[in-house]
Amino acid sequence: MSTAGFNSQNGTGTGQTYANGPTQTPASLHQVPGVSSGMTHQPAYNPMQAKAPTPPGLYPYQPVPSFNSSPSVQPLLSSPLVGGPPSHTPPLSASPSPGPRLPPGHATPPPPATAVSSGSYYPSSMAPTWQFNTATQLPGSAASTNVPFRGTVGNHVNPPVSLPAPTSSASFSPTPPPMNNPQPPGPGIPPTSMHGYTQPGLAPSPGNFMPPHSYPQSRPGFGPPPTGPPPAMKPPPTGAPVTNATPPPPKADAQCGGAVNSLPLTEPIFQEGDIECPGAVTGNGPQAPNNFNHVENKMAGPTQPGPPSRHVGHYPSLPPGYQSTPHAGPPMHPSQPYTQAAPPYQQPPGGPGPAHLSPSMAAMSLQSSTPEALRVVNLLQERNLLPLTAVSAPTPCLPQDLQKINCNPEVFRSTLTSIPQSQSLLNKAKMPLGLLLHPFKDLSQLPVVTSSTIVRCRSCRTYINPFVSFLDQRRWKCNLCFRVNDVPEEFMYNPVSRSYGEPHKRPEVQNATIEFIAPSEYMLRPPQPAVYLFVLDVSHNAVETGYLTVFCQSLLENINALPGDSRTKVGFITFDSTIHFYNLQEGLSQPQMLIVSDIEDIFLPTPDSLLVNLNECKELVQDLLKSLPNLFMKTMETQSALGSALQAAFKLLSPTGGRMSVFQTQLPNLGMGALQSREDPNQRASAKDIQHLSPATDFYKKLALDCSGQQVAVDLFLLSSQYCDLASLGCISRYSAGSVYHYPSYHHQHNPAQVERFQKDLKRYLTRKIGFEAVMRIRCTKGLSIHTFHGNFFVRSTDLLSLPNVNPDAGFAVQMSIEENLDDMQVVSFQAALLYTSSKGERRIRVHTLCLPVVSSLSDIFAGADVQAITGLLASMAVDRSVTASLSDARDAMTNAVIDSLSSYRQSVLTIQQPGLLAPACLRLFPLYILALLKQRAFRTGTSTRLDDRMFAMYQLKYQPLAYSMLMIHPALYRVDDLTDEGALNINERTIPQPRLLQLSVEKLNRDGAFLMDAGTVMYLWIGRNCHPNFLTQVLGVPNCSSVPENLYLLPELDTAESQRTRAFVGWLRDQRPFFPSIHVIKDESQLKPHFMQNMIEDRTESALSYYEFLLHLQQQISK
Repeated sequence: MSTAGFNSQNGTGTGQTYANGPTQTPASLHQVPGVSSGMTHQPAYNPMQAKAPTPPGLYPYQPVPSFNSSPSVQPLLSSPLVGGPPSHTPPLSASPSPGPRLPPGHATPPPPATAVSSGSYYPSSMAPTWQFNTATQLPGSAASTNVPFRGTVGNHVNPPVSLPAPTSSASFSPTPPPMNNPQPPGPGIPPTSMHGYTQPGLAPSPGNFMPPHSYPQSRPGFGPPPTGPPPAMKPPPTGAPVTNATPPPPKADAQCGGAVNSLPLTEPIFQEGDIECPGAVTGNGPQAPNNFNHVENKMAGPTQPGPPSRHVGHYPSLPPGYQSTPHAGPPMHPSQPYTQAAPPYQQPPGGPGPAHLSPSMAAMSLQSSTPEALRVVNLLQERNLLPLTAVSAPTPCLPQDLQKINCNPEVFRSTLTSIPQSQSLLNKAKMPLGLLLHPFKDLSQLPVVTSSTIVRCRSCRTYINPFVSFLDQRRWKCNLCFRVNDVPEEFMYNPVSRSYGEPHKRPEVQNATIEFIAPSEYMLRPPQPAVYLFVLDVSHNAVETGYLTVFCQSLLENINALPGDSRTKVGFITFDSTIHFYNLQEGLSQPQMLIVSDIEDIFLPTPDSLLVNLNECKELVQDLLKSLPNLFMKTMETQSALGSALQAAFKLLSPTGGRMSVFQTQLPNLGMGALQSREDPNQRASAKDIQHLSPATDFYKKLALDCSGQQVAVDLFLLSSQYCDLASLGCISRYSAGSVYHYPSYHHQHNPAQVERFQKDLKRYLTRKIGFEAVMRIRCTKGLSIHTFHGNFFVRSTDLLSLPNVNPDAGFAVQMSIEENLDDMQVVSFQAALLYTSSKGERRIRVHTLCLPVVSSLSDIFAGADVQAITGLLASMAVDRSVTASLSDARDAMTNAVIDSLSSYRQSVLTIQQPGLLAPACLRLFPLYILALLKQRAFRTGTSTRLDDRMFAMYQLKYQPLAYSMLMIHPALYRVDDLTDEGALNINERTIPQPRLLQLSVEKLNRDGAFLMDAGTVMYLWIGRNCHPNFLTQVLGVPNCSSVPENLYLLPELDTAESQRTRAFVGWLRDQRPFFPSIHVIKDESQLKPHFMQNMIEDRTESALSYYEFLLHLQQQISK
């Protein structure tokens, strides 16, 4: 089970290449060495650590602010960021140590006729050594004095159930078997295996654990590189794969530790009084170590729920009327004070799974049937692993009544949908535990409650939710800290049913996502107005790009759609080598420009007239927008004093807070925050490791922290064909909860596709919902702790995220650990509370609550793995590691994640060993996703990648919601020249074809067809040289392939069925994300063809392995 670090370099050798398709060609390869850094870790398993000396993991352990994490978050390694406040946690070892690298490519010898350069394994002497440290008590974390409630889950009753016939899982299909009429769960039992399929006579007694097993701090080196041809594969077993392997009982593992966290840097404007009470804590007791500091991922494949492992009932004293069941009343319009939620997230259709059986019946059924999620897959034999349609999130194995009111996974999902009972069990599974959130997502229906009393736990301040337990009509028990609370008199009245005495039917107890209109005690000052300040680069370079015209035109078109009310304010600042303010005071006949040339000591010339009421001064604002593009048309000023402009904008917004929108087209080179180019284009592809991923100065980070303290967020639009040092400039948005937009090679004439994308993005940006002066806190059940955050924000106390602005397109992630055994619990809950001021001046609280089962067996943990969530969390962790350590360390750690998790599965779950690279069905896409990450723009090596493009890809992985980032990691490929209405969706009277997903390999391309690749921010329509003329004429309006224009970026609107189908499908894909992906129509000779081919994840490149080669490498390391 070796965990050698993967460097995505191809080795070389002689012989025939393992080609993925007929068009594979050999290429010269070269080795890119790298070093790994030692990670500090507790004896508890670190996902970055496996049995052999693995390259360091991605989990932050140092007191340095991680890349996109808040300064109070544990970064992965190394020295603190420049200018950051001192950490309060003891420094951990950050010395880099060499790590093993990827084996040479002789695993896939090229054709004999082609000479290739040779690569080699890294010498075994470079194997990293692991360092460990003990956890520290987090300041402010107090152990709860309440005794945890044992055995109760929610205010729900489980009716008796009937036993469905066992289903066979001998044959694999990409989707789970259909489940019809799922039965409600039966009576609860003590925590046990939900998927514990055991053969008769082989089930171990609950206490019969295997001998303790711990992982050594160091492992022997991997030895010299192989010199011969690829290792011979054992012949695969004939017949169907064995699926009835019996997992042994979980082995005892190393003890738990505590997670390290740093202290608050400054106090927020909105402290715990906003969404918390003073002194409230989310973690009880010392935090556990960053146990999964290794990046492990589980596949989000379909899972079969198992029998309920916890009793989901009510207290014996609870009258039948207080069993909280979903309210069946008619939905109400969202604008009413109490609105009924959208239909709860439904369990995917499928046959009655083990969750719907009584425990004894489920055990009997599972003896002859393996859950689909645990079906054994030999990855080296099964090539077509992609499902026909998009991968969906696995359904937690909860009783039906709990699951149907659980939080929508698009808003709140966990990397593991079954939470391990202890830290040692989590360590043994070698997979990361974390949450991914999209807290301000646009929702079609959202229950909104207006009440003078918001019911919360008196101890931990949890908001009442569907997973609390009502002891009787007047008392409820918190599902996070288990304290018994009184039900307020006002809560006895249900405004939906207009009945009294049924608190369990209130909207707050029927909806896992709900929004409260907060009373005055949730305000430290009157709600701020919506304030928008635009800071515009007007240097010669900026005018040349033509962006100013597009910006002014877009703002003119959408000025009435800006979110706000009668108090909304706007202002404008332009800059080149000087700073230009605009007096828009009511009464002036035209806007007045005020120029400040002293950029070293910036001041506001007329503070009271630079930010004006939009309604009162709209005509002046419109006049300014019409004249701005021409005002600087003939400028020859080439310098950029961005730092001084930002300081001026900060002074202008400080009294109120608001949103600062900055448009920049070149490297700032004058005054404060001036930068110098750090990129050497000649070293892009040949560098052994990527340099300059961290900021060159702390100016922008410090300014961002000042902005955050004054409730100002900064959004950065970078439109440039030059290097702009996004690694430094991005800090202004990262730490102020802003967003970064990047339009490389933007030009209004030469790059019309980027212009269209900028226009669409800007419209969305100007008109989307916005929340001001926000804070967010995530709570979890006693025994769990949160230790690292990912996203754009600043942590102002141990667990309170400061978000001066929050937008519906921002995602967040957190890493978690288990600090106390959960063996007395059947479920655990997580709650995210977001307090914000709406653009209309209302103080609101949006609350999301997620409930997940607790399991005691490794097989259950694997069965509940969400492979996409794990991939998304690992990507965020890898970004941090790239910045705080090195890119090669991050790459090694991601590879180790796959090796460790598959090794754990093979050793601890499978009892019948088979040849090949084995994975549970739920993790079958894990190696593919990790290989995709290694080839993604953020982490790839050996390919010329501009530094700003790489940094932007890293930003996207950190703050985009999972649904959007997965397309950037693993694009979707469809054949579109043969679209039909068969299986099509019907949405708003539009017919949307649904072509099947194809593997990302040239093997799947056909010169007779047309293929659409959706890579998230961009789409490519590849036209084969011999594409059928019918498609060319009916969809593109050209007679043959040679007539397709070189820079075609729009699909013509033709009155043909083929054109309508194609445009409907592309439009449907675009509608699923908030940003606008441009589309490029390319041919074999197009300049963009290399970009299209770089997304062919499964094919070999000059600097990276093919998917099959990568699998061979994994198998070689696991079998050591």
